[in-house]
Amino acid sequence: MNKTVFFVIVLMVAATLPGCKEKSPIEGLWVVQQVKAGGQEMTPNARWMRFNADGTQQSGNGWFQHSVGTWSLNDNTQELTVINTNGLTDPGGPFTISIEKDVMTWNRSEEGEKVIVTLKRSDELPQTYGDKILGLWQLEKATGNCNYFAPTGNSPSTAYILFRWDKRFVLQSEKGRINGVYNVHGHKPEVELIPYGDNLNRDFWQIDFEENAITLTLLNSEDSVSRKFVRIHEFPE
Repeated sequence: MNKTVFFVIVLMVAATLPGCKEKSPIEGLWVVQQVKAGGQEMTPNARWMRFNADGTQQSGNGWFQHSVGTWSLNDNTQELTVINTNGLTDPGGPFTISIEKDVMTWNRSEEGEKVIVTLKRSDELPQTYGDKILGLWQLEKATGNCNYFAPTGNSPSTAYILFRWDKRFVLQSEKGRINGVYNVHGHKPEVELIPYGDNLNRDFWQIDFEENAITLTLLNSEDSVSRKFVRIHEFPE
């Protein structure tokens, strides 16, 4: 038999095998760009989903994966069903999807309101505000009075704040050492600092990001209070 003809026959047979079905266009990593419900936008920060060829899926926000389960797509109706095996049952039913190049759009109705989710294909996980503030930050500038850090001029070069991966923070300044936990808002660049003990109250700060720098502006105060930090990789002495 001619070698070329034999090679073509092998390819045709391989294409009919169960494991050689065409790859679904939904497979891969997708990042949520926008969520609209009725007339309101409700886009979560750095939300993503990964659809695998074996019908499993994972999802999360930023570097944190919090949901796993399965997915299935009806090729005739283009209805996508997503089930989280470690979460609650979705009462909304399947989404009708459409894909154009690297953008996927989901549509369905929830309690009489139209819900539209726009996702974009990605090669890497996005970062949440909480991912961006992880690490060690040295105080560079302090404006206004608050429980943390004195205003600039009182040796701010040795003051720092450490945001740990386990949602705890360590703060060192001329006012002493403070330990506590922190919460980063899921939709806005805001962080809540909750010190241990009864002598200090929790505070809410807006986060402004720059390259290797952050500025925290106190929200629950009538006075203008801000603290600017630069990223460092060793504790200051």
